[in-house]
Amino acid sequence: MPKNKTHSGTKKRVKLSSSGRLLRKKAFSSHLLTKKPSKRKRKMRKDKPFAPCDVSRLRNLLGK
Repeated sequence: MPKNKTHSGTKKRVKLSSSGRLLRKKAFSSHLLTKKPSKRKRKMRKDKPFAPCDVSRLRNLLGK
């Protein structure tokens, strides 16, 4: 049986932390930032973990 290929779109968007959690960027943080409050923009800088229901599917796409 051949190996699973890594999904290149997922590879670009998902980061694996040192503790093994899958992290992602927050949405709505790339443009139209002048109307958003500073507090909201600051919170968007941090990476956010995925929901537990998505983790197994993403690990499969990453070939882990």
